[in-house]
Amino acid sequence: MIETPHIKCNKEDISNVILMPGDPLRAKFIAETYLEDYKLVNSVRNMLAYTGYYKGKKITVFSSGMGMASMGIYCYELYKFFDVKYIIRIGSCGSNNKDIKLLDTILSTSSYTETNFSYTYSSVDVHEVESSKYLNNIILNKDNTIKQGKTVCSMVFDAYMENRDEYNKRLPKDIIASEMEAFALFYIAKMLKKEAACLLTVSDSLYDDTKISSSDRQNNLKHMIEVALEGSLEVL
Repeated sequence: MIETPHIKCNKEDISNVILMPGDPLRAKFIAETYLEDYKLVNSVRNMLAYTGYYKGKKITVFSSGMGMASMGIYCYELYKFFDVKYIIRIGSCGSNNKDIKLLDTILSTSSYTETNFSYTYSSVDVHEVESSKYLNNIILNKDNTIKQGKTVCSMVFDAYMENRDEYNKRLPKDIIASEMEAFALFYIAKMLKKEAACLLTVSDSLYDDTKISSSDRQNNLKHMIEVALEGSLEVL
């Protein structure tokens, strides 16, 4: 049994391949819907994790919580203490690009942030980090219609910013979407010489006021989840 400040389970209960949604209940949904012989392997702080089998391959689905701080904790402990090699974040995002529509699936090729996450972690001032080309190629081989590009990672939910327009003006012009966890995941993976990818479903847009239904959101999340699961079968 390994017990870190945030995870308590047997090392062998964690796969070397992890799908990582933010929401613990989404982790539960994925396990119940897609995995065979699954079991709950972590419930510390209700950050639920399940390990089971997808088409015969052992897979762990582990929730990260919201924000870089939470993601940084969980991906670090999984990489460092449980010998995890691959993490694929699966989450939602907002579109920053007119050509990226509601319910599109996005693959983040790199994550930009204004924050000092890297400086606090390693005393190196880094504001953009790439995802794993190895994992990205596997994912794109499963579905080459997925949009791909640079995403931005914020410590503040953009809808709550006092001056969202000023924030958007400061961003690099090639940002296609906004989310809140990928930079931490990519940076920790890079520092620990691991592999990380991030698939996102567009749930809102700067260019579209349409409100999508919960059923539409769930169906398109399923597409993202299934691409991640199929990709996980290919990793070494």
